[in-house]
Amino acid sequence: MPYLNDLAQFLDRFFAIERYSTSERGGVYIPSTRPISRIGLALEPWENLPQWVEQQKLDALFLHRPWNFQAELLPDIGVLSYHLAFDECMTLGFNSRLADVLSMSDLEVLGEKQGRAIGAIGNIPQQKIAEYLHCITEIFGGREEVHLGKAIEVSRIAVVGGMNDELVREAATRGAHLYVTGQMRQPAIEALKETGISAIAVGHRRCEQWGLKSLAGLLRDRWSGLSVISYQ
Repeated sequence: MPYLNDLAQFLDRFFAIERYSTSERGGVYIPSTRPISRIGLALEPWENLPQWVEQQKLDALFLHRPWNFQAELLPDIGVLSYHLAFDECMTLGFNSRLADVLSMSDLEVLGEKQGRAIGAIGNIPQQKIAEYLHCITEIFGGREEVHLGKAIEVSRIAVVGGMNDELVREAATRGAHLYVTGQMRQPAIEALKETGISAIAVGHRRCEQWGLKSLAGLLRDRWSGLSVISYQ
């Protein structure tokens, strides 16, 4: 049975936290020496969190945004938190787990921030773009906005945790037919029109929710006896 520090060390390595400044690395937010057989994952605290923890008989929590966590309400619960690293590694960006689900291959970095990749570009099996947009919508459980470009079929896509004029133009120049991101950004619309590349914005929170489910799978893969309960 793992302890909180065991989980933190594993996630530190997975997220490669040495790439981040000390204040952005995350890790143990509330320490605990309690052995963990059941851990709960949530994006942030909410009003009925204590009741949920009790109902699920949790030994620890993972919170993406722990800022309003009231430790006094859960005195015997350890908490892990990774914010920026979770966003960059588990949602949209250079994310090999998501790339597998999207059937991407031959991944290359698209865009960098402080020396870290913020996006990926790669090939997919050629198909009608309408079919692939439907697939993406199923993966994320919905979408916010679609901008259709010139291509009827798609065989190369960019998945990026951000959107601006420069990134859209780079994706188009490097052969992408579709730009996948969280939120459509107005400054990039002109680039979409001029390059003819299509774009889909699946929604910021949907990206985080997908990342939470992916994290649950990662922890289960590492500890076969660990029960992981996600709160969506």
